[in-house]
Amino acid sequence: MFVRRFFYYWQFIAVVVLPAWLMVGASVFGASGWMVLGSFFGGVILGIGLLLVALLIYARKDVRALRAVSWADVGVLALWHALVVALGFTASSAGLPLLVVAAGLAAFWFVIWEFYSAARARMREMLVVIDETARFGSMPAGGAQGSAPGSPKPPRFDSTADPAVIVIHEKPTEQ
Repeated sequence: MFVRRFFYYWQFIAVVVLPAWLMVGASVFGASGWMVLGSFFGGVILGIGLLLVALLIYARKDVRALRAVSWADVGVLALWHALVVALGFTASSAGLPLLVVAAGLAAFWFVIWEFYSAARARMREMLVVIDETARFGSMPAGGAQGSAPGSPKPPRFDSTADPAVIVIHEKPTEQ
């Protein structure tokens, strides 16, 4: 759980730290002036991408409730962030920037898919609750046997009645 929570907080810190590392790494490890300028613009784009992925991960309710990302998120973020850190150490690698871009796009679509899956699961749960409520009616918190004397009784539903007809009783009758 520690690693998952670490990545939960790290993803927002990385929005600032990793683009700054690209500029520092490019200037320290022997890049030309144009490469440093290119790493600045690449860092801005990287920061926007990191923020977008972090916000999509944060948008999932289970992530916010646990304050921890999933293990799959940890793997995807670790790979992407490790590639960005490695990019800061190299001055003239042609293939590594392409790997960083590919990993960023893969991370984005993976997070979109996880968000969609989580939303779909929550929607299914809500539809089951709505269906059960429509079919059986709502019950008090303690159920019918746990209700206090004098409290209103739960509504009766006739299972043979036409579901297209809704009857609203203005005054409950004692039976």
